[in-house]
Amino acid sequence: MAEFLDFLNNLTDPNWIVAHGGLYLLLFIVFAETGILIGFFLPGDPILFIAGIIIANLTLGPVDSVFTLLYWIALISAAGILGNFVGYWCGKYFGHRLLKMKDNWLFKKEYIFRAQEFYEKRGGVAIILARFLPVVRTFAPIVAGIVEMDFRKFAFYNVVGGILWVGSLATLGYLLGENDWVQRNLEYVIMGIVVLATAPVLVKMFTGKKKLATAKAETGVLEKEEY
Repeated sequence: MAEFLDFLNNLTDPNWIVAHGGLYLLLFIVFAETGILIGFFLPGDPILFIAGIIIANLTLGPVDSVFTLLYWIALISAAGILGNFVGYWCGKYFGHRLLKMKDNWLFKKEYIFRAQEFYEKRGGVAIILARFLPVVRTFAPIVAGIVEMDFRKFAFYNVVGGILWVGSLATLGYLLGENDWVQRNLEYVIMGIVVLATAPVLVKMFTGKKKLATAKAETGVLEKEEY
């Protein structure tokens, strides 16, 4: 257990990552977090930010540095996109088994039906937003597969979301990677990155709920007046 915790702690150290696989380690972590259910605990957002820092500190010319950044973004995006496809197919394969289960305190078929209705209405946006939410990004493609979200729609938003997620955080790390203050306070910066990446999604979720509640209240008032 102690070795596992050390491994997680070392994932915020760019030098350790370079010495233990570099790009290959990053590809595995992103794929595992997005494609393997037990990978939900892996720190995807910090890893992407650190990827940019690693590139910024390589001894490369400006042009080569930018090309390296784009190359890493392309490969890491592909790993995240492939991971989501794996999650989708796992959900689709095992979903029918869930529907055969009896309702209990942990699982109810109603949850699946609600999720299906949600993905039919705004599933594409959900797939993109889920990329920026730790843990949620692991389960979102699985749920999409369980409710059998249209595969073409899922594939499109999966690709768009993967590129936006990897591209934005890796580029931010690249732009700030040579800053001395950022390097000295990397742990706090990473915490801030996670908050910034998560906050807009949470705000949208809560404001959306408030708008829905307001709309329902207004509808109820109109129905009473008509009555």
